[in-house]
Formats: sequence, C-alpha cells, structure tokens
Amino acid sequence: MKDLRIVFMGTPDFAVGSLTAILKANYNVVGVITAPDKPAGRGRKIHESAVKKFAKDNGLNLLQPTNLKHPDFIEELKLLKADLQVVVAFRMLPKIIWSMPSCGTFNLHASLLPDYRGAAPIHWAIINGENKSGVTTFFINENIDTGAIIMQEQVDIDGDMNTGKLHDLLMSKGAALVVKTIEHIIGNTITTIKQPEADLKPAPKLNKDNCRIDWTLDLHHIKNKVRGLDPFPSAWTIIDNCGTPIETKINRVNIINETHELEVGQIVTTKKEIKVAVKHGFINILELKLAGKKKMDAISLLNGFEFCNEAKML
Repeated sequence: MKDLRIVFMGTPDFAVGSLTAILKANYNVVGVITAPDKPAGRGRKIHESAVKKFAKDNGLNLLQPTNLKHPDFIEELKLLKADLQVVVAFRMLPKIIWSMPSCGTFNLHASLLPDYRGAAPIHWAIINGENKSGVTTFFINENIDTGAIIMQEQVDIDGDMNTGKLHDLLMSKGAALVVKTIEHIIGNTITTIKQPEADLKPAPKLNKDNCRIDWTLDLHHIKNKVRGLDPFPSAWTIIDNCGTPIETKINRVNIINETHELEVGQIVTTKKEIKVAVKHGFINILELKLAGKKKMDAISLLNGFEFCNEAKML
C-alpha cells in the first residue's frame, strides 16, 4: 500500500527528519500542514517554518491554516482524502481533524511516554538528569500526549550530552520509528498499549522563570540545567558586578568538587577560569554570553572584562 494517502503535519526541524524519511520510503504524501509564517528575530522578518521550506523545495502540496477548526480548512483537508495523518511537533488537533482518516492519526513524541508529556520533553529529560530517553508513536486522542502507544525506541543519555545532541539523535530515531509505524499500520500488525492517566514527569513549556539558574542547588542540578537548555533557549542568570546587574546566558560548564567556605554565588576568577561557588564545590563556566555581547569562552571574556572582587551570581 505505498499508494496510501498520507497527510503530514509539523513545523520545526525535528519534523523535517520524519517527513524526509516518509518520502525516502516512497510513501504518497498528498499534503503537508504547517504553521503560518510569522515575524521573528530583531528585524521582525517574516519567518517560514522548516517544514514549509522543505515542502516547497520538494514540490509538496502545502497548507498553512491559521484556524484548524475553520470550515474552509476542514473542507480542504477532506478533499485530500487522507488514509493516514502523521503529526510531528505540531499543535493540538481538534477531534474533527484527527478522527478524519480511516487509518487514524498518529503522533511522534520525543520521550518515552507516559513520561515527559508536554512541550519540551527533550530539555526536561536532561534538566532532570535522566540517563535515558527515547521516542514514542501514539494515536492522537482528545488530550495532549495521552493516546494509545503504538511503538517506542529508547536511547541512552550520557552525562555530557546537551539538548542539541539529544534533539538530533531523537530526530533520527524518530524518523525511522515513524516509517516503521506506518509499515505496521499498513500491515495491520500493531498492538497498542493504553497509557496510565498519571502525569508522573511533566515537560512544560519553557519560559523565563524556569530557565533561570538557581545557584542554591547542588553541582549536578546546575550542570544539568545548563546542558538541558543548550543551545536553546540557554540557561540564564544575573551577574551582580558590584552593583551593576548584567543578564547573562550560561552555555557550557563543568563541575569542581571542592570544599570551600565561600558564599553561594560568589564568583572567583583567574586568568583562565570563571568559577561560581555553590554547595560542595564550584561551577566552572566554560562558555557564556553577556547581554549585548556575543557568545564566548571564559578565557576570551576575561581578556576584555573585569569582575570586581565581590562579584556574584544572583
């Protein structure tokens, strides 16, 4: 059934991996649904989603609805006569959409469900210090990320992996799992597993508050926070440089287990190091970005920036 009519829905780079794999497997993608263009960046230039760019480059039929419940869009979707809909990193669908195809609508999620339901599963797995993650395909229902599980694949997370690396690994694993899921749906060989209702480990949307570093936490919690938000959106803090507050993004760190009697948050510098005193040791900052400056390593910053003796992280 390579002529199975598939509608694909997605927006960011993560979704492009799955769409690419579907096309390489010679499936018939009759439509691609992605987010409307929107202004982004300092210049507020109109930004096209990664999925839109890929769809245009590959001559795919593209739809960009602003309202998924609008009658005109519903009618357009019906005309595509999809047998199956595949959703990767898109938005919540109304029932009239996900219930439309005869083979259903399934979603690829970047976690081992039921853990890390929500908007930022890759980030939170690393922030919480998990040593494994994975990808899950499931049939969409009325609630977010709670539908019957179709397939899963697990990956290991090592202690130095950041969100960027895990994102790319899960994008590749997820793309292969999407194709495998389609094969099993066509062959009518799937056995779904009902998810438990409990939301044990959530993955809420990232915001300014939950991306700020709490220097009162232990060494490993802080390191995990930094690598879990690298490269985007980046963990942040305020440097109090003797009364001058400087909002700063922290991109890479390592930890130094060492006994000291310094106040938590106090900054200690040498010609080559920027260390922050925390419980049971120091956070050694390897890469950071001060407001208004470019990202740089610690040595480069120290060549042109002076920390006062009482400087501290807030």
